[in-house]
Amino acid sequence: MDHLKPYKDFGDFLQTVFPFKVQKISVNAGFTCPNRDGTKGWGGCTYCNNQTFSPSYAAPQKSVAEQLADGVRFFSRKYPQMKYIAYFQSYTNTYDALDNLLGKYNEALNYPDVAGLMIATRPDCMPDELLYELEKISRSSFLLIEYGIESTCNETLERINRGHTYEEAVETIQRTALRKIPCGAHLILGLPGESREMILSHADKISQLPLTTVKLHQLQLIRHTRMSHQWEEHPELFSLYTVDEYIELCIDFLERLNPAFFLERFVSQSPAELLLAPAWGLKNHEFTAKINKRIRERGSWQGRLTHRLENAKEADYTYNPLPLHSKSPSVF
Repeated sequence: MDHLKPYKDFGDFLQTVFPFKVQKISVNAGFTCPNRDGTKGWGGCTYCNNQTFSPSYAAPQKSVAEQLADGVRFFSRKYPQMKYIAYFQSYTNTYDALDNLLGKYNEALNYPDVAGLMIATRPDCMPDELLYELEKISRSSFLLIEYGIESTCNETLERINRGHTYEEAVETIQRTALRKIPCGAHLILGLPGESREMILSHADKISQLPLTTVKLHQLQLIRHTRMSHQWEEHPELFSLYTVDEYIELCIDFLERLNPAFFLERFVSQSPAELLLAPAWGLKNHEFTAKINKRIRERGSWQGRLTHRLENAKEADYTYNPLPLHSKSPSVF
């Protein structure tokens, strides 16, 4: 690990893939989740209100192409030569009929200046037949699958109504990596019932997995969610971190994290009108500046403590040269 740069960020990852600047555009393709439609449960995850991460242009009543057009207009004003990644973000983006899923993905890939896909989903919603089709897509276009793990503790996953186990996440990530498809993991730090030691153990566990990226964010209590009602009724079950406490937690987590992984983010910023707590009043880039300063003060870096992990190793795939994308000069 180059200690001059204390961790590998998502920008570093994109630079290994693209010779030009790229921007994610969020897409809401109108999917649902198995713990919303009754297949596994009702009401979704206890913390979830999709309004917190859906930009105004990502409206499900619009087609994928229309949302991409709105997103391109929004971002191209600053960087006219920008290329784009279509980010299927809202709900479970592999949970539908195979033909419908592939139609949405291809609609995005066929939009001008779209250089690839990111697909957010649950680890229990990746059937082999879809994974086979995604492998074919990944041979000619950039593709990253982002799995919502949220916690490595099954008791927590049950408490927040996830509807899957950590073991299912491990198995699905391994199946994805075997097909040479890059995949990421999303975790929430501070879920109810989890001590600091439990949270840090997540880093130890996921460091054994063949991941490419990791996305972290603090627990946020959002209006109109079941978790917000639980907090009002039993606040003693929750440990809401101050900014400084969360910064120290993130750095401790980073020190235990596989140094091969790319950190996509540490925090999420929800709309003020929906956020109940913690109200830090910081934009994401302001938080990042604070944590970078504290990392330097501590003389810390990603993976500093991974000698504690007997089997820590880099993800077992590499990018191979691929033909140029037919619509844009993407190289891998």
